[in-house]
Amino acid sequence: MPCAVDDAFIFSGFKPADYVTLQANSIQFMQIQVNTVVSVSYSLEINEGGSTPREFVEKAGAENPLTFLFGAGGMIPGFEQALEGLKQGDSFAMEINPEDAYGHASDDDIVELPFSVFAAEVEKYPDMLTIGNIIPMNDGQGHQFQGKVKSVGMDTVTMDFNHPLAGKTLHFTGKVETLREASAEEVAHGHVHGPGGHHH
Repeated sequence: MPCAVDDAFIFSGFKPADYVTLQANSIQFMQIQVNTVVSVSYSLEINEGGSTPREFVEKAGAENPLTFLFGAGGMIPGFEQALEGLKQGDSFAMEINPEDAYGHASDDDIVELPFSVFAAEVEKYPDMLTIGNIIPMNDGQGHQFQGKVKSVGMDTVTMDFNHPLAGKTLHFTGKVETLREASAEEVAHGHVHGPGGHHH
């Protein structure tokens, strides 16, 4: 005969309050692995490697952490490798070489485009092609790119489509704020739902 919830706990020697405590304590032993929802606070600095000076890039505080599905391919490889196995509350400091981050800058990603590609937008935004500006673009297949204006000629515009952090060594320091198991839906969709994640 099925027991009521409270009766089941009393029969086994545990009360509901004990079960809640056990659940909370189990989080202390959870480690970052595939299909874990991870929230981290961090600070990121970059340099050219070695002892060259570091430049601050960005940070995410505990009040607005980076939240992602571990192992889903949304993070750079070196970042996930350094976090794997950590527990909630652990601090981290990592140095990620370009090979495990955004790669090295390539001349193949510097492209000359006809000025006509930009003509209509330049009429509306005359300063759009200022050297160094980042311009969102897409190709005929709908793929989106961020290109930096490198030079502007009479008939062509040279765009640099290398990632802004290509060739940089990344230096992260931070803390694992929270961990939880991903839901079946999150695993199927390949991203986090709810706070800090994707909203459908």
